[in-house]
Amino acid sequence: MIDTHELSRRAGSQREVSFTAAAPADLGIDVIGVPDGDPIQFDLRLEAVVEGVLVSGSAQGRLVGECARCLTDIEDEFLADVQELYVYPESDAEPDEASRMEGDLIDLEPALRDQVVLALPFTPLCSDDCSGLCPECGARLDDEPDHKHEDAVDPRWSALSGLAPRDDRSTDK
Repeated sequence: MIDTHELSRRAGSQREVSFTAAAPADLGIDVIGVPDGDPIQFDLRLEAVVEGVLVSGSAQGRLVGECARCLTDIEDEFLADVQELYVYPESDAEPDEASRMEGDLIDLEPALRDQVVLALPFTPLCSDDCSGLCPECGARLDDEPDHKHEDAVDPRWSALSGLAPRDDRSTDK
């Protein structure tokens, strides 16, 4: 929550604020997100406008997750742009048009959640050329580049394998 009491309701007045806040719970998606309680750095400008307060700036912090191909732990940074209009409590604006202030307080969590979650990669990777896991045994292919398995017999043909002799030597003389 940001207190806008010092800003006044005079259109055109502005104030810049920088602060660190703890990340809310569940800020992310299943495979990557911001750890609960991790610090998020905010650098914001609050501008009084006729309808309320325009908040613009950025938020940055740490992302933790796992590679979608090889399941290795990954860590990255995010930088999210924040721009949201918060209307005064007595405003006639519809709830879906703008966020509403609670007295002189602004709740940044919904705007932060929207910006961070939308900016997250849907399939995070440890590297762009990650080879992933072996589909047969689960070995990480980047750790074992020469990893191979013997050619598997197609189960539809396995019944015929007993008809052919197992000896590879030629029977022609």
